[in-house]
Amino acid sequence: MQPDTMHDQQAAEQLTKADFEALARFRFGIRRYLRFSEQAVRGHGLTPQQYQLLLALKGFPGREWATVTELADRLQLRHHSVGELVNRAQAQDLVTRAPHPTDARVVRVEMTQHGERALARLSALHRDELRRIGTALAVPDWSDTADGAA
Repeated sequence: MQPDTMHDQQAAEQLTKADFEALARFRFGIRRYLRFSEQAVRGHGLTPQQYQLLLALKGFPGREWATVTELADRLQLRHHSVGELVNRAQAQDLVTRAPHPTDARVVRVEMTQHGERALARLSALHRDELRRIGTALAVPDWSDTADGAA
C-alpha cells in the first residue's frame, strides 16, 4: 500500500513536541506492559497466546464460552491458528470443546477449572501491574485540539 505522502505530511506538520512525547510515552507503556505480561505468563507455564485465549473466553460478552470463529475475531488471528491454539490449550487442560446444545454445527470452547485458576492468578498480576504503571498507558487526550475528533 502506497502512503499518501501529502496527507502524511499535513498530519505530521500538525503535531507538536508534546504530541510526539505523548505518543512515545504511550508506545513505551504498551511495550512495557506487554513485556511484563509475556514474562509473567511464561513464569506460570503458559504462553502469551494461551493467556490471551483464556482472557478472551472469560471476557466474552454475555456468556462463558465462545466459538473458534469468535475467538479468532477477538484475538485477531486466523481461524486455523486459533484452532491449533485451542488444541494446545486443551492438551494442557486449560480449555475443552463441547457441542452446542441446540446447534450441531457449532462447537463451544469452554474453560476448565484448571484454566479458570490459571487465569485468575495471572489476571490479578496483570491488574496489579496496570495499577503500578498508572498513567503510562493512559491514551493521550487530544480532545482540546482542533482535530481532536479526527
